[in-house]
Amino acid sequence: MRFKIHHRTYYEYAGSAMESFMETRLQPAETDHQKLHSHRIEIDPAANPHHYEDYFGNAVQTFSVIHRHDSLTLDSFTEVETQVRKKHPAAWEVSISESRQIYRSDRLRNYEFLHASPAISLDAAVNKLANRFFRASSEIGPAVSELNQWIHQSFTYQTGSTHIGTTVAEVLKTNTGVCQDFAQVMIAILRSAEIPARYVVGYIETESQRRSSQQPARRSRLVGAAESHAWVEVKLPGGEWWPWDPTNNCEAGERHVKVAVGRDYRDCTPTRGVFKGTHTEKLSVSVDMIRQ
Repeated sequence: MRFKIHHRTYYEYAGSAMESFMETRLQPAETDHQKLHSHRIEIDPAANPHHYEDYFGNAVQTFSVIHRHDSLTLDSFTEVETQVRKKHPAAWEVSISESRQIYRSDRLRNYEFLHASPAISLDAAVNKLANRFFRASSEIGPAVSELNQWIHQSFTYQTGSTHIGTTVAEVLKTNTGVCQDFAQVMIAILRSAEIPARYVVGYIETESQRRSSQQPARRSRLVGAAESHAWVEVKLPGGEWWPWDPTNNCEAGERHVKVAVGRDYRDCTPTRGVFKGTHTEKLSVSVDMIRQ
């Protein structure tokens, strides 16, 4: 599938900012299953972005505005094409016990995705769930799929019920949250089960977006924010990272556009920055994702 994506971020300040420094992760990734045809960022007030690749391989653009300004607008324009992923059944059928042995043989490479991270803690409640879903004799593919389904069925998607700093423990108590929360709960359980898992941020084609492109709704409705979406990648025995979306109880596929990965949301926030002289009065984010 080919998509055009317009991601707009607008900051309005209470007064004049004297200087702003911003860092963005808005450029979709290039993978075996995703081809980036074009990407550009327009900045108002005008600034010259600098490009680099971060520790996790994400494309990053940074820029600064060094004169007074009352607002800041970032427009990201993307054309990207996604493809169907082919499964390798042998990797899905490995037992949890054998999988753990494989991961332990390459512990250094998997280290960041096997342990707690700044936004994802591992506690007794998480470990109890890990023991429930990942028994030594179980096959890894069906076990991860069962966890993905359990989160979808047991948690209620409710916009505004959590905030950026809501912990995994709090989400487990309320059984309520959004895609960021569900992804981080799933990652916590996987890591507690000694299975490498990482956080993915990107875009998802929802029902409303499909209708806006004036194309018939041929597939099941997907739930996602009108901003960015979050899901999970699990490292299967053999080294392939396979994507699961607990918000929608599915494997991430052609209607998901991957942008960045990290240990948790803090490693791949779409935009973040600092500015001098005032505070943010208004922040608005919108995403238009149209199938071509």
